[in-house]
Order: sequence, then C-alpha cells, then structure tokens
Amino acid sequence: MPRADQTAELHLPTDAGPADVGPPDDGGQTATRPRRRRWRRIVLITLIVLALVGGGGVIAAGLYVRSINSGIERVDAFDGVPEESRPQVVAQGAMNIMILGSDSRDPENAGGSRSDTIILAHLPKDRSSAQLISIPRDTWTHVPRSKEGRGGRDAKINAAYAWGGVPLMVQTVEAFTGVRIDHVTMVDFAGFKEIVDALGGVDIDVEQTFTSTHSLAPGGRREFTKGRQTMDGATALDYARERYAFANGDFTRIKHQQQVIKAILDKAASGGTLGSPTKLNSFVQATADAVAVDKSMSLVDLAMELRHLRSGNLGFYTCPTKGTGRVGSESVVFADVPKAKVLFDAVRRDAVSEIVAAGK
Repeated sequence: MPRADQTAELHLPTDAGPADVGPPDDGGQTATRPRRRRWRRIVLITLIVLALVGGGGVIAAGLYVRSINSGIERVDAFDGVPEESRPQVVAQGAMNIMILGSDSRDPENAGGSRSDTIILAHLPKDRSSAQLISIPRDTWTHVPRSKEGRGGRDAKINAAYAWGGVPLMVQTVEAFTGVRIDHVTMVDFAGFKEIVDALGGVDIDVEQTFTSTHSLAPGGRREFTKGRQTMDGATALDYARERYAFANGDFTRIKHQQQVIKAILDKAASGGTLGSPTKLNSFVQATADAVAVDKSMSLVDLAMELRHLRSGNLGFYTCPTKGTGRVGSESVVFADVPKAKVLFDAVRRDAVSEIVAAGK
C-alpha cells in the first residue's frame, strides 16, 4: 500500500496484445442488472440540480431538494473495493465524482450491461469550477478481477461493469487514472428526455449537417442541420447518442454530450427555471427520477457547496489518446500514456491550471 505522500501510479497499458480478447467471459452469467431503469449517457445531472439553488430562496430550495433526496436511488458503489489497492488522497478537500451513463438502445449494447459514458468530474477544493474529463468507453486497459472472479485481464474499460458492476468500474477507473473516486453518479437513459423537456428545450450549435442512424423520431431517422437549434428532449437525446454518422465516431459523440451538458446548465440558470415554481418543480422531479448515487453522497450538501456554479465555470476535456486500432476482433481506443499521466496527476493534486493546460 503506498504511503500517503506517494503519488499513485497511473496504470495505462502501452501495448495491446492479441491474446485473451473478444467479448467478456462471465462464465455464462450475465451481470446483475440494477433494480432501476438503465442509465443514460447525458451526464452530470447531479450538478445540474446544484445550479437550481443558486438563485433566490436558497434555504427554501434546499429544503425542497432535501424532501426528494430520500427518494433518489442509492447504490453500493464501493462494496468489495479493496482499500489497499485504492489510490491515496493527495489533495484534501477536492472531490472526484465518477459519472456513468448507458444507452440500452444502442445497437452495440443489446445486453444493457456496459457503461457507454464514463466521465471523471473533478471539483476543486474551492468549488469555484469543475473539470469534466471523458474517458472513451472503448479505451483499452487492464480490468482488475472482480470478487466473483471475472475480469483480471486487458479489455475495453466499459467491460468492467459487465464483469463486476459499479464496484469494478470504480476499481478500473481508479487503476487507469490513479485518481481516488469519492462518489459515483449514474444517469438514466429514459429520464433524459423529461429533463430537457422540463426546461422547455435546450439550444445547441450543430457543427455539421447529418442524419441520425438510430433515432426516437418517426421512421427512425432525424435530420440535423448545421447551425443553432432549439432541441426538445427527444431531439437532444438523438443528437447526443449518434456516433455512426461521423468519421471519428465516439469522439464526436463525446463532444456532443459535452455540448448538451453545457446547454442544460445554461438553460437551467437563465431560462426562467429558477424563478418559476412550476418549472423548478418539473425540473427537480425529472432530475431526481433520472439519477442514482452512491450511499454516502449528499446531493443537498453538494448543492449548497456548488450553488454558484454555472456552465462558464465548467471545463470539458477528453482523456488523451493515440487514436483507434484493433486488438484481435475488437475495435479499441489506445490511451496516450504520457499525456494521460500528466492530466490525471494534475487532477490528483487539484492543480486546476495544469488540468486545463494538459487537457488542451
């Protein structure tokens, strides 16, 4: 076990060998599905709630959120995670939240047992900003062995959930980044539409014209035209799900996810939600229905800490990569080990300016 003054090691594979690849071997068993609905990739809804209490009536808003806090589903995110293998806390007071989302409608996710979105959200000690780092779901890395005996080999990072649920995802992301995870938030796919609709839609700048390949629109296709658009929940969901219409696939999808997160925060803060009891109620209820958090996470306390946070204080980054390639029959993403090590070491030390520099 490393001493408290030691820097946790970043475990990123430099080579991807051809052996032992392919679909996860779970011994003929399917990972236990959570009791709640499948998760959704449009993430950080937890932090969106925080923006709501930033206007007038902070105490009243806090009490209201507290009243629904007990109804939010809790998960055993750290159950069975061996303490001796976890990174040490380096920056006291900073917070790192792993945000997971999945899309059960993705054609490549028919089993519903893999996490399609993985984001490490870093909240500095002074809580003046947040840095959101997306980790591509196909990133090739070592997945530790679960307590059930699955894993223990190199694979795509999102295989960890199939093999050992949220606790193995925590172990895998901690091993991959060297950053200790303080809390876990999961977002429901089905709840995303209602959240956006409760805001009356969000404004998105579409960079290029494209047609969705698997859509909620009638006929299964939706046209997106270059330029600024106001999207309802179904449209924004299609926009953030799409990957096959783009040459760089998942990387564009990650960028679109980040756009939608920012748009939701912008609308929540400036679209009349704070001043309208009806809109506030609809938004908070939709948010509460869409998230699950670990057992120790207090949304109310976090809301009070981050009540001044707005989208302008958010930084969006993607784990540095060397691009895509193949390992056996699998298409994977290879991490850029030196650059990733610099980025996550800055996160570990709560060095915001270095995170920004490394994430460019």
